[in-house]
Amino acid sequence: MRSIPLPGPGDEPAERREPTITRGQPPEAPPAIRTLLKELGLRPHKGFGQNFLINEHILTRIIEAGDVGPDDVVLEIGPGLGHLTHHLAARAARVVAIEIDRGLVQALRKTFQRTPSVEIVEQDALKVEPASLVGDHPYKVIANLPYYITSAALRHFLEAERRPVLLVVMVQREVAYRILAPPGDLNLLAISVRVYGKPRLIARVPASAFYPRPKVDSIVLRIDVLDHPAIDVPPDKFFKVGSAGFAMPRKQIHNALAQRIWMPAGSAQEVLRAAGIDPSRRAQTLSIPEWNTLTREMEQRGLV
Repeated sequence: MRSIPLPGPGDEPAERREPTITRGQPPEAPPAIRTLLKELGLRPHKGFGQNFLINEHILTRIIEAGDVGPDDVVLEIGPGLGHLTHHLAARAARVVAIEIDRGLVQALRKTFQRTPSVEIVEQDALKVEPASLVGDHPYKVIANLPYYITSAALRHFLEAERRPVLLVVMVQREVAYRILAPPGDLNLLAISVRVYGKPRLIARVPASAFYPRPKVDSIVLRIDVLDHPAIDVPPDKFFKVGSAGFAMPRKQIHNALAQRIWMPAGSAQEVLRAAGIDPSRRAQTLSIPEWNTLTREMEQRGLV
């Protein structure tokens, strides 16, 4: 039997190891991308966090991770130069690509003018209601998310009136690790995702797969959306309580709650004990069911 070496100091923990996508076609040469951008009269917009994914094998892997098939409607967030859009159009029944950059919108509409299954929407993805684009049809979200909107975008679609059946998203590596944090070391982003879906790691993507090259690697995540949220209290109250607890993650939970949510002096510990939670614990150690119970207790007392 072949022995497996134990990780040494500085090695990644076993639960954070993931396959790196390196096979298949090499990334398109940056000069070719620069030429294309020049022909279109465009350049990457730092304000929109534009890093164009250009590795063909990775694009194919994303499609496979989303199980994209001929009956699917896909919302693509931030199509960029349309590299992924081409792959989606070849597999899906309909692709609605939402792009905020007007220059890219014009270029994309020209590129896909003879592809009736592709619709280019000029809009801020955080302001669009999915149902207005897909109607009653089930849909999937596929996106290479800029860092600055990752959390907001995930919550926007996971909390929408019509949620997707799944999401396949490219996010910065450390953001992915936050979402995949193990029990006992949770954070508000991980909880906000897991209330609505089950995330799993697909693959790590090196910075060299993008142009311009970002400073960090990325990770492809798939999030399978639950039929019903994992909580039975109002989401706004649940996240109000959670936000209060995580606002001071180094403090004991009773101190964090008392400083962020008004309640009678000394009652925070009483509320926590009534919810079956040791007041000396810290926010990151609480599970989703415990946050749910705590929110219900605070709601019954008129505190949220």
